[in-house]
Amino acid sequence: MKKFLGLGLFFIMLMLSFSVMSDEKADMAKLQKDIADLQKELKKVQGARTNVQQELQKNETQMGDLQKKVEKIQQEINSQDKQIDDLNKERSDLEKARAKQQAQAAEQVRAAYQLGQQPQFKVFLNQESPERISRMMKYHSYFMAAHAEKMKKYLDTIAQLNELEPQIAQKTVELNAIKEELSKQQASLQEAQAQRKQTLAKINTTISSKDKALQDMLEDRRQLQALLQKVTRATNSLATAPSYVPLPNAGEKFSGRKGRLPWPTQGRISHGFGSSQVEGQLQWNGVLIDANAGQPVQAVHYGRVVFADYFRGQGLLVIVDHGEGYLSLYAHNQHLHKKAGDAVKAGETIASVGNTGGQNESGLYFEIRYQGKAINPADWLARA
Repeated sequence: MKKFLGLGLFFIMLMLSFSVMSDEKADMAKLQKDIADLQKELKKVQGARTNVQQELQKNETQMGDLQKKVEKIQQEINSQDKQIDDLNKERSDLEKARAKQQAQAAEQVRAAYQLGQQPQFKVFLNQESPERISRMMKYHSYFMAAHAEKMKKYLDTIAQLNELEPQIAQKTVELNAIKEELSKQQASLQEAQAQRKQTLAKINTTISSKDKALQDMLEDRRQLQALLQKVTRATNSLATAPSYVPLPNAGEKFSGRKGRLPWPTQGRISHGFGSSQVEGQLQWNGVLIDANAGQPVQAVHYGRVVFADYFRGQGLLVIVDHGEGYLSLYAHNQHLHKKAGDAVKAGETIASVGNTGGQNESGLYFEIRYQGKAINPADWLARA
């Protein structure tokens, strides 16, 4: 009876676990749909843009895509180089083994020839004891078996070398083709960079005064604020879904990590929170970290990407929702590694450092927001 009760409880628990998994899957599907709907709404926030701003976005988006292709091709080249190096090493080892086996085979041939000078009927005619004759015959058979085994290994080595040669040749052809593709993509990237430079020159001619620069920055800030308001309103309802912010077991929430968050990238802060912009007309709402183009940009905590796209003034922008009303923003990226709806872990690469959004130098603009309000990242990041 107890056995049947135990089985019954097991099946009930199994059915409950399947039900929970099914509910979580449905919740995640709804979450993905809600985030997709949010992206459509957020794109409307961008508002009207001038032709030159649209041109800049096109140039910088194209550059990001090309840079991503170049990096991917470079990884393929590195992989092919390693495979060719491994094949060449294998060939070198086989050639050494062949030379050694060839020498051993030659020695065995000489020994076999000398042993063959004593045919079996001569051994029988010798005045030797039967025990010695038996040992001689066994030695002869062992010797011939060892010789046959070494010859087999020698022939196998030659066969392996014959198989390796076309593999190396094919890999070399593939590598040359990849390098040719890399050259094409690099040429396209240089062309896109030249176009971006021309576009920036056009933009600079339209900003003939500090007042115009201030006006543009205020408009960029207004649009970013509108974007964040929409994100905050939407995520307040989305964050109730299970696994929205997938913390590990015993993982701390964002609010408990003050002063201990990892830096989003390596570099030096060139503009701190609250420092002045446009000669004191505005203040920085985040920090600008000088960093080399292409450096990884990492999420400072577990969360979910709620925006990953080009945005006026910010370039390629990623916004991560960490729950509890906290958001982190990563702007001016070269290209993005995550899309809206993706869950991210602390320290996971989400983008690479760039200068999109019309920046002259590469770097990462980083903000932390609580309930839509900018707070000082220096209070949250671990001391360098």
